[in-house]
Order: sequence, then C-alpha cells, then structure tokens
Amino acid sequence: MDKLERLLNLTLTLLETSRPLTANELRDRVPGYPENLTAFRRAFERDKESLREMGIPLRIEDITHADPPAEGYRIHPDEYYLHDPGLDPDELAAVHLAASAVRLDTTHGVEGLWKLGGAGLAATTTDPTVAELPSDPNLGPIFGAVADRASLQFTYNGRARTVDPYRLDYQRGRWYLTARDHDHDEERNFRIDRIDGQVRPGRAHAFDRPDTPTAGGPAQPWQFGEGESTTALLLVDRDQASWVRGHLGPDAVVEERPDGALVFSVAVNNWPAFRSFVLTFLDHAEILEPPELRARLVAWLDEVAAS
Repeated sequence: MDKLERLLNLTLTLLETSRPLTANELRDRVPGYPENLTAFRRAFERDKESLREMGIPLRIEDITHADPPAEGYRIHPDEYYLHDPGLDPDELAAVHLAASAVRLDTTHGVEGLWKLGGAGLAATTTDPTVAELPSDPNLGPIFGAVADRASLQFTYNGRARTVDPYRLDYQRGRWYLTARDHDHDEERNFRIDRIDGQVRPGRAHAFDRPDTPTAGGPAQPWQFGEGESTTALLLVDRDQASWVRGHLGPDAVVEERPDGALVFSVAVNNWPAFRSFVLTFLDHAEILEPPELRARLVAWLDEVAAS
C-alpha cells in the first residue's frame, strides 16, 4: 500500500469517528502502517504533517475519562467538507480552467476540485497550465482563516504575533498577508515565507473586516517594468467589479455603466503581469484600450490555444 492510499484511509477514519482516536487506535484501524512501533510513530508523524500541509483540519483533542490522560485525533466534517455552492457544469468548468491555468507548484489543492465534482474534468481536460505559483504549508490554513474571519497566531521575525487576517496577495514572486496586528493595533503586511513554523488559527467569526477596502501588499506587479507606462482601460462586469474596485481602489474607476460594470484605468509597465491579472477573471473582464494591448492579449490567447 502506497502513502497516498494510507493517507486517504487515515482521512476517512478521522472523518467518520464520533470521538477522538489515539495513535494506537489509528494504528489498528488504518491499514498500511508498519507493525514495528518505532517505525509506526515515524510514519504517523509524517502523515500528520502531510495532512496539515494539504490544509486538512486535523484536530488534537483531550480524551475525557482516560487514565492516564491521553490525546486523540479527529477531523470535524463541518470543518472539512466544502458547502455546495450550487455551481452548474459551465461554472464548474470555468473554475477548473482557472485552477489549471495558474497552478501552485504542488499537488495540493486538486482535492478542492474533487469536492466540487471536478474529478472528471481533471482527468479528461488537456492541461492548459501557463504559470505556476510557489506554495507554502501555511497557505491553506491562512486562506481558511481569511475566509472564516479567524484570528491567527504565528512567529514572525522572532516575535509572537496575533493578527486578524484580511487578505492574501501574490506579488513579485511572493505571498503576502495583510492583517491587523493586535500588538500594534494597525494593519501590516507579512511575507508568508518569513513565518517561522506553523500558523495557528483561532475560532471562526472572531472579528469583522473593515468597511473600507483593505490595501494589499507592495505595489501591483504590473507596475514593475522598464520603459514608459501605458494606461489601459479595463472593463469588468458587475459580478467582479466590486472586488476589483476593492483591489485597485475607488480612484481607479473612470466609468460606471448602467448594468453595474465598471471601467478601470490601470497604469501598466509589466505586460505579462497585467495579462495574468486580466485572465484571472476569464470572460468577466475585457481590455478596451489601447488597441495594441488588446491585440497582444488576443494574439497570446490564440497562440496558447494553438499549442
């Protein structure tokens, strides 16, 4: 039995249990572990680390009425299973395309598509990957904390921090977290790869996000490049317009259309970075001007489709 099969069995066992299970109980219930106790402990520690790296919410809980006191493991289903967002087949296909076109440099994350019902797409669609983003074991827990409004604790630059996470950004080859630092009572940026050890999320809904848009990390990646800046007009439809306004700021809006779409003015120095930003929105965004940028995007898409 390979490690992947053992991890699947371990995950299912931890999901189905109604109480925390000790390591010895898991050794008996999960097939594939070594019989030697020392070898089992090494394999079990590696498996726990693998589950955490995949963002699976493995909990360690005290086992009541145990003598001597003991700790057990379980995965709460309400923390693991993705609530059905009600995607139709076309929307699921769009999610699959976006997840495949820009992929983390790891296999982690494909299980999210499986939960959405995208296993068939992943198995039959030609891989259209055009970029890979660096991963980090803390990305999954941080992303979950942003979504759940759960405070985070971690060590950064040798200091213990407690923060309210507002947003994640990927800029210039790095992941950044924008959060309110409790000690300083102000918003700060943290580079994910500089966090020491694991982050520790708290309870969900522990804070409220600010009403005004939260500024991201360093300057936008398409602002870094050689030569003169080109001003692009980007049309974003109603479904994504509010998010883009929060990301670029209200001053970037140059036109509000009756159907709720917005036109943004964006200074571009780095064409590949801006192209990646536009493609994030699939058919929800369109470059209006200048004509040469619009033509470059069309030509690039034609080239990708042909290959």
